[in-house]
Amino acid sequence: MKPTIVLVHGAFAESASWGGVIQRLLDDRYPVIAAPNPLRSLSGDAAVVSSILSTIDRPVVLVGHSYGGAVISNAAVGHDHVKALVFVAAFAPEAGESIGALSGKFPGSTLGATLREVPLADGTVDLYIQQEKFHQQFSADVPAERAAIDAAAQRPLNTTALNEGSGDPAWTSVPSWFIYPELDYNIPLEAHRFMAKRAGARAAVELAGASHAIPASEPVAVAEIILDATRSIG
Repeated sequence: MKPTIVLVHGAFAESASWGGVIQRLLDDRYPVIAAPNPLRSLSGDAAVVSSILSTIDRPVVLVGHSYGGAVISNAAVGHDHVKALVFVAAFAPEAGESIGALSGKFPGSTLGATLREVPLADGTVDLYIQQEKFHQQFSADVPAERAAIDAAAQRPLNTTALNEGSGDPAWTSVPSWFIYPELDYNIPLEAHRFMAKRAGARAAVELAGASHAIPASEPVAVAEIILDATRSIG
């Protein structure tokens, strides 16, 4: 029985961002779910993914991109059938740590200067990347035409999700794999290296010249590390 691969997108993206990765996994006949990520709060988003995990009756490889890494770190807790975690240009916070704190732990992120704020009635704020800055900030190594579509379709991250501390993360007990880009302007390269080392990653792959949007720009490399994780669990 092949494991189910569950993919969780991050901020400023949506499930279709996994398209090239999904195609590669389906070609190898793995069952795949691109889970919805509401991007509202870390605990609430993790609960949504956890509910999906509860309906799967086979081993799971859980994959997160960007903020989705924080979500999978929390969603996998209590699910013994989650056998591997894959962090794709992703946050892997420890208990009590927010993605906002992690992104500022090392210099190099230019995300803050590109954001557009949309205040909400509940006092929180939705954050978008300004469309004219999206290509350079988020996905410099994808064609401009694709970046323009992704900029228009992006889903916002709420400030609650940005600032909420993580619960006890699953990566302390579940084996992890990391893949991250050299030229990530959202999450500094040194932060990626730090998180992979802290998590005791089974593998940490650094993609030279790649942007934050590696599910779109490097789908073969991303799919391959996911497949490596699936092979490790038999």
